[in-house]
Amino acid sequence: MTDGTLNRRELLASSLVLGAACTMVNTTAAETNSKRLRIIDTNVSLFHWPFRRLPLDDTETLVAKLRSLGITEAWASSFEGIFHRDIRSVNTRLTEECARFPELQPIGVINPNLPGWPDDFRRCCEQHQMAGVRLFPNYHGYTLADDVFREFLAMAAEAGRFVQIAQTLEDRRTQSSLVHVEDVDLSPLPQIMQSVPRARVQILNLRPRANVVKMLQLIDRITFDIARVDGTDGLAELLRLVPERIAFGTHAPFLIPEAALIRLSENPLTDDQIFSIANRAAANLTGAVRR
Repeated sequence: MTDGTLNRRELLASSLVLGAACTMVNTTAAETNSKRLRIIDTNVSLFHWPFRRLPLDDTETLVAKLRSLGITEAWASSFEGIFHRDIRSVNTRLTEECARFPELQPIGVINPNLPGWPDDFRRCCEQHQMAGVRLFPNYHGYTLADDVFREFLAMAAEAGRFVQIAQTLEDRRTQSSLVHVEDVDLSPLPQIMQSVPRARVQILNLRPRANVVKMLQLIDRITFDIARVDGTDGLAELLRLVPERIAFGTHAPFLIPEAALIRLSENPLTDDQIFSIANRAAANLTGAVRR
């Protein structure tokens, strides 16, 4: 990488083919590390999904996989925060687990439908020093049109923290018969964010639809990840609509992290677009509280 740019070969050297290439030329990860593109994964989760085991749901195994793919930093939230009511303990366990691995940055969970959520948020900021938090409105029983969401968003903006909204987690076809959860309705978000001018939001796991993206593109403080972008030209089309606002995200362990890297290598992207997705959009999202 020179002067903030990179070539496609450098990208591939930091992705799936890195392991094979190192084996063929008998080099080590340490020897190739300085040549890697810095990749920030903005969308991973720790601990166990309660309805089935996932191949990478052990933290040590997940981190080993990310390292093998050249991913240098991962923003990790907790599956426990979706279903547990004791959010304070959830975020404490998350922080302790992330402290074991230098790549992991904890992203707390907040449930604004629970009593005491402002205290939970303050602990994320003051005790755990988290750069952002993750919301699961569809699992926690509120909508983006509810007053409590606007109240929370204003508090996060005042604290200088970004907010991730998981639009979906699991395909409806694989959901448990006991839990059918619709995707989060994002239509209220632009109006809410206009009323909270300092809010910064990232939408996770969005399967882009032109009408939805065009609605959200009006607010330049909304960022997206690439975990569920479909089609060979899907990423290029998303970049056309919202350039500089797309961050790398794998949705591991629900999805295999290799899939997101393949999207970068197989789409007709410029070097600058790859660099933006890999880390610049994430750095812009964290703003002043980036560590």
